Amino acid sequence: MSDLSDLYQEVILDHNKRPRNFRALEAANHAAEGFNPLCGDRLHLYLRVEDGVIADVGFQGSGCAISKASASLMTDSIKGRPVEEVRALFQRFHTMVTTPPDKSVEDMGKLSVLAGVREFPVRVKCASLAWHTLKAALDREPIVSTE
Repeated sequence: MSDLSDLYQEVILDHNKRPRNFRALEAANHAAEGFNPLCGDRLHLYLRVEDGVIADVGFQGSGCAISKASASLMTDSIKGRPVEEVRALFQRFHTMVTTPPDKSVEDMGKLSVLAGVREFPVRVKCASLAWHTLKAALDREPIVSTE
């Protein structure tokens, strides 16, 4: 494995073992549940949106390392950002994990550690579960499935 692949694997494992923002959010005013029936990953996402900005975020659930790491990285990435910017980030993330690697896929910072899932189509659903749940929460759709 290359040094970069080793680093990416290390980041994913760290976020799986010590997920950031792994908690229910009592003051949430947006929430959704995501479920991947193919592997059983389940996620509850909680958002507190104030004046068009994601003021706080939390998640709970169970799933594979990629699913949990993606949720952890996502929550770190969206906290404090305007909702419209987060919606654009959703689109950029989706493109990153579904588009073959080339110059059209921009650098996504820490989220780039998940770019490799595009080589494993079944894992794309694991990595994108939190993101589709985020979109559902923002759109006030309480349940999303990645079927």
